[in-house]
Amino acid sequence: MKKILFRKLLTDCLLFFFITLISASTIIWVFQAVNFLDIMIEDGRDYLVYISYSLYNFPKIISKILPFAIFFSFFNVLSRYEANNEMVIFWNFGISKLQVINFFLGFSILVLLFQMLLNALIVPKTLDTARSLLRSSDVNFLEGFIKPKKFNDTIKGLTIFTDQKDDDGNLKNIYLKKNTDKGFQITIAKTGIFENRNKNRVLVLYNGQTINGDGNKITTFNFEKSDFSLNNLDTNTVVKTKTQEMPSKFLITCVKNLSFSNSSSVNQDITNCSKKNLYNIYKELHKRLIVPFYLPILILISFFLIISSKENPNYTRLKYIVFTSGIIIIVFSESVLKFITTEFNHNLIIFSLPIIIFLIIYATLCFLFKKPKLKTR
Repeated sequence: MKKILFRKLLTDCLLFFFITLISASTIIWVFQAVNFLDIMIEDGRDYLVYISYSLYNFPKIISKILPFAIFFSFFNVLSRYEANNEMVIFWNFGISKLQVINFFLGFSILVLLFQMLLNALIVPKTLDTARSLLRSSDVNFLEGFIKPKKFNDTIKGLTIFTDQKDDDGNLKNIYLKKNTDKGFQITIAKTGIFENRNKNRVLVLYNGQTINGDGNKITTFNFEKSDFSLNNLDTNTVVKTKTQEMPSKFLITCVKNLSFSNSSSVNQDITNCSKKNLYNIYKELHKRLIVPFYLPILILISFFLIISSKENPNYTRLKYIVFTSGIIIIVFSESVLKFITTEFNHNLIIFSLPIIIFLIIYATLCFLFKKPKLKTR
């Protein structure tokens, strides 16, 4: 019977947890996906790149929502059990409150490992894959981000201006400036239109002039019709690998090397592995490997709800205190990043904080539940 009771409580917590996690993550993802429309509209990427890029960012959203979802789920289910007098069943079958705590303590370890797997392996991989899409994709919706009477410099090394643009995509009074290795190229045309030729995107210009600048030498030529190729164009979007996209094993190796070296860069094969980036590396490692240790703390805090029954006049106040404490822990786990430094010994203290807090809370629960007055309800 005890196993059935534990299984029922765990099932209810898990069900509410998954519903909360997926629902909240989906809502945030939808709002974020709207912001990612800039990739397609202003950056000239196609629909498949936009959709794929948005989906690859979904695991990151889940990792951010998970701490609140796990705490809110346990808080809600335990409150509901108490309101429906279901917790009394546990005590009537001889199950102690410490047994309940210890059972879910083991479950919290599984949640910790899942969050660590998500933060350390899955999220960096998906973020790097999303960035790779921008690196490898072409700008094939160039006409989409060209706005009349506005200088458009989304394309790296290229500035485009047009005085008018009709519904058919025809451009009037066009100005293009392209930076080259040796100088610049300025093209002025009265009209222009985008065309597809052999799967290549071309801007066809009519009645204009091209000025080439090469050092102190300037040449010009007029044309009635000229093709401006749009292949192999890069945007100003950041496509370099960021610290948050690096594999965890690289970050750990980088910290290990930099902590015992005075050189500014130890391993050129590891992206961003330098003394000046050590602060960001420590912060990223804290997010991936240390923040998950706050999950067992959040689960333990929710079990303060079983200290007293709903008949206690202070029970409502207890619920407010427990909920507020959980939110404080969630905020604290993120805000402590501001205290990260480049010194390993200093960071070691910060890294050990969740273990210290966990031991204090667990010891407090053990003390409270061993008091005689708490053995019966």
